[in-house]
Amino acid sequence: MSSRFERVYASGCALGESPVWLADEARLAFVDITGRRLFRFDPATGAGRSDPVDEDIGCIAPARGGGFIAGLRSGLWLLDPTGAKQRMLAANPENPTTNRFNDGRVDPRGRYFAGTIDEPKAGGTAGLYRYDRRGLERITEGLMTSNGLAFSPDGRALYHSDTPRFVVWGWDYDPATGAAENRRAFVRIEPTAADRGRPDGAAVDAEGCYWSALYEGGRIHRYDPDGRLMAAYSLGARKVTMPAFGGPDLKTLFVTTAADDGREGGDLYAMDVDLAGLPPVAFDPDI
Repeated sequence: MSSRFERVYASGCALGESPVWLADEARLAFVDITGRRLFRFDPATGAGRSDPVDEDIGCIAPARGGGFIAGLRSGLWLLDPTGAKQRMLAANPENPTTNRFNDGRVDPRGRYFAGTIDEPKAGGTAGLYRYDRRGLERITEGLMTSNGLAFSPDGRALYHSDTPRFVVWGWDYDPATGAAENRRAFVRIEPTAADRGRPDGAAVDAEGCYWSALYEGGRIHRYDPDGRLMAAYSLGARKVTMPAFGGPDLKTLFVTTAADDGREGGDLYAMDVDLAGLPPVAFDPDI
């Protein structure tokens, strides 16, 4: 693999999202939200497989003991390794006919954060939520499309984006309590008529830099911990959705994409990078 993005797996997703490295399997898991599939990709062989899911699946993360926690249209669920439902953890607190869970991330202690999408983009009715043994709690509201969830290496900063508003928010975060405070703009992107790239999913590397997928922008941006743009990496696909670090040394950046009306899109891309990403944390239902 080179230092530029290459297509590594023809997944053919309608809306590929939520890649996460499974270290115990040495595979990458990801989803097709509206295609209702859960994928596993083996970079050593280039082979992949998918299992059907019975409703829209926005986001996944490994769960302690095996399987996944997942944000579905109906709510947060525990799934077995093939995507079959095991137990609902929390119902969707919004109207599931217009809003579904969209993007998620496990915090450093094992709590699950998940945001929703207001699909009609009619009134900013989406929100960001935290789930732990205390139940589901709303962190913020008034969003259109919650995306870009990530944590700094020390766990003291929480990031998430509101994609249609071209903004990435930063919060002060307390990993001991799960409290997020002092929201401020971390990155604002100025769209133009020729470039409507906007912040979708994200990942953080070992230096604390934030890698953001620019949906309809065809590239990944890397920002330093102060929100300054450090580098941009182009892909062959325009609808870039989310990056994730993987591989045995966490130095491969995988990127999911969405289908794009006859253009290239919907497949999985990857690029070797010099700096490792943060290892994914498993959801802990007892935290």
